[in-house]
Amino acid sequence: MKPSRNDTGHKLRICGAQLRELQRHCWSMAEAFGLDRKIAAYKGTRPITLYRWDLECLMDVIDMALADQRAYPDQSSSAYRALKMLA
Repeated sequence: MKPSRNDTGHKLRICGAQLRELQRHCWSMAEAFGLDRKIAAYKGTRPITLYRWDLECLMDVIDMALADQRAYPDQSSSAYRALKMLA
């Protein structure tokens, strides 16, 4: 989906453990028109531009991942906390 001239992009910088956990769940962004490839290729060195629909998809993916007991059986783990900080 291409943004129109009225759409505002939000620049975010995600790095470290947060980026690793987000990339671990990028398979569930398959219906997001390239967001999965964008997150998978992102290195965290520069800000990434995300639009409203990207952020909505990201929040849904993060919420689903945090609710999944198989992905995070221990909610006190550093991986769970890193993803929780993005929410």
